[in-house]
Amino acid sequence: MKTIDILAIGEPLMEFAEVRRGEERLYLPGFGGDVSNAAVAAARQGAKAAIFTALGDDAFGRDFLALWDLEGIDRSSVLVRQDGRTGVYFISYGEEGHVFSYARAGSAASLVHEGELPLEQIAAARVLHASGISQAISSDCADAVFAAIRHAKANGTVVSYDTNLRLRLWPLDRARAVIHGAVALSDIALPGLDDARQLTGLDRPEEVCDFYLALGCRIVALTMGKVGTMVATPECREVIPARPVAAVDATGAGDTFDGAFLAEWLVHGDAFKAASYANAAAALSTLGQGAVGPMPTRQAVEAFLRAA
Repeated sequence: MKTIDILAIGEPLMEFAEVRRGEERLYLPGFGGDVSNAAVAAARQGAKAAIFTALGDDAFGRDFLALWDLEGIDRSSVLVRQDGRTGVYFISYGEEGHVFSYARAGSAASLVHEGELPLEQIAAARVLHASGISQAISSDCADAVFAAIRHAKANGTVVSYDTNLRLRLWPLDRARAVIHGAVALSDIALPGLDDARQLTGLDRPEEVCDFYLALGCRIVALTMGKVGTMVATPECREVIPARPVAAVDATGAGDTFDGAFLAEWLVHGDAFKAASYANAAAALSTLGQGAVGPMPTRQAVEAFLRAA
């Protein structure tokens, strides 16, 4: 019996976003980590979301537990390591946009291994969502995600995968091998165009979508920034236009897209309608600073769509 809509697997990161006050630079705390962000976005659209990860037994870990409780996210399988620590990143802002600095090496989440997977929860989910970052943080995590995907497939759970390339975490050749292998086992691929170009060596969005479909997934939603999203299935391909807004900060916009797309797709099964909805949610998420704070609720997205 499927009791969870979306189960996300990966690494949460405490966020500190730069705020300038004259010559002073302050860093305000918030929440990040791609799959945690996606779980929050999905929950705000009304989906029953859950997360599996490991946290340190520290103040940041407790903050995440409180966040997930506030958002109604099932965190019953989350591990808390007494001797571990929760990862951190900092966002600075300059003329070319935001710059990220990470302090995540050896985080509690990066120590997760296959034997710790919540197999019953994976089988109980309608969708398992993971990403390239979920696998890049350690070899054990890469293996654990593959095991989670295979268990999901064996139990009728749809697999969603965001390629989310981070070359600070691993070399491109290894990233290609692992990410292509994971997408080949997935049902839904959620790549971004810039990352996909590096991973596939292809330039045109149509070629990228065809590449991922050929690996074996049945839905590709290729986000292309201000251009919109190209959605492709074996039968059809269409560009869903972006929703223009006066963006402040794009941090977390792709994760918002993922969570909103999956939550909406689970309602009706139409990937093209889901992408249109997710484009709107992602646009709204850029109207404030930080990843989680500006993420919209379903009511906000529906009001935005009505006013468009």
